[in-house]
Amino acid sequence: MTRMAITDLPRDERPREKLLKYGANSLTDAELLAIFIRTGIPGKSAIEISRDILNEHNGLVNLLSADETAFCATKGLGSATFSQLSAILEMAKRYQFQRSTEREFMESPDAVKNYIALNMRQRQNEIFACLFLDNRHRVIVYEELFTGTIDSATVHPREVVKAAMRTNAAAVVLAHNHPSGVAEPSQADIDITKKLTKLLSVIDVRVLDHIIVGDGYQTSLAERGEV
Repeated sequence: MTRMAITDLPRDERPREKLLKYGANSLTDAELLAIFIRTGIPGKSAIEISRDILNEHNGLVNLLSADETAFCATKGLGSATFSQLSAILEMAKRYQFQRSTEREFMESPDAVKNYIALNMRQRQNEIFACLFLDNRHRVIVYEELFTGTIDSATVHPREVVKAAMRTNAAAVVLAHNHPSGVAEPSQADIDITKKLTKLLSVIDVRVLDHIIVGDGYQTSLAERGEV
């Protein structure tokens, strides 16, 4: 069976032209990836190749969070493509961070959760991080302070206090991920939140929230009344 090339499609249905006319959010995951891949192979268009790649990785999130070995194991993908996509993801993170520093960040709790999730989701090990804020609740810096195993990370309260003093923070949002994908807080999560809240209050730093990042959603301890 003869397969249709992208150039055989009507202009308004070609990914690049569709993006320029209707915007990037009008494209499917496969169409976005096809623009990046650019060219097909004999018998397969770039869109069809993109669909195959997404099916193999079970979706865009898994593809973009794959390490280099898993990524390059897919036919048609190599180290050069991995480097390009990694650079794009890093630019997206920095864009989100720089945007966040330009506004009253805590005016939008969802923006806080989404920014933290952007940095933490799909990480293989548990990470404990702090989002340090000034007295107007603008972002000073996001720091990953502790890295653990696939199911735990040891938090040293003294180091959190030192980091808050070093950054001259007035407030902090605590955050960590659950590599299992389930963003339900454990009793240990609640206990460390209360301990850090008490210690940081001594140096006049307020704990505003503790965000737990899972697979596709985040849990706010502040929204649950635990902060």
